[in-house]
Amino acid sequence: MDALSSQANLAGYKAVILGANALGKIFPLMMTAAGTIKPSKVLIFGAGVAGLQAIATAKRLGAVVEVTDVRPETKEQVESLGGRFLQVEGIDANKSEGGYAKEVSAEFLAKQQQLIKDKIKDADLVITTALVIGKKAPVLVTEEMVKSMKAGSVIVDMAVESGGNCELSEINKTVVKNGVTIIGESNLPSLLPTNASQLYAVNISTLLNYLATKDGFKWELDEEITKGRRRNHQREFDNASR
Repeated sequence: MDALSSQANLAGYKAVILGANALGKIFPLMMTAAGTIKPSKVLIFGAGVAGLQAIATAKRLGAVVEVTDVRPETKEQVESLGGRFLQVEGIDANKSEGGYAKEVSAEFLAKQQQLIKDKIKDADLVITTALVIGKKAPVLVTEEMVKSMKAGSVIVDMAVESGGNCELSEINKTVVKNGVTIIGESNLPSLLPTNASQLYAVNISTLLNYLATKDGFKWELDEEITKGRRRNHQREFDNASR
């Protein structure tokens, strides 16, 4: 029934494919008669559904993958997929809420940015997935960080629709800033329409079958799924009214 997860899976996959296509170099280590090609380095912000799929896709393509997330419980998931988890030390990390990250403190965000400053300089591809439900996405990649990146590297900002994790990203545009290509595609699942439609249809039909009985809909307003759906609708209404 979780449409967000089904679409985020596709988005995480497509983000890597778009980034790889724009990068201009291969992902895997390759030894040839003409010399050895080093593997690409991929840095991923956020290990939610989209981030985990991005890790898996980048590893399948042969990249070296590093990941940062505000939730310490994602470390095991990241490492199980072959990624290296970059952990912020010295500050109590964030706990998830319903599997999604909550808003972090300014101190934690500053520590996280300091942690990845050195990492982002060496990254060939950066994928940002950090979202806080109902709020503007946190800025994780500053203009200064973009300037420190190698010419020809790529950023895919998956949070661009919510304000963006990269300070220089532009919604539904691919721009080049300081020699870095920044992709701001706001609807990545739509680029995989066959699978997006297939999965969303299952989400909707499963929800309807859950809510319906032979006598019509059952309105158990305090039941967990129904209550959560009503809360999400209210949040969306409030955001649209602002």
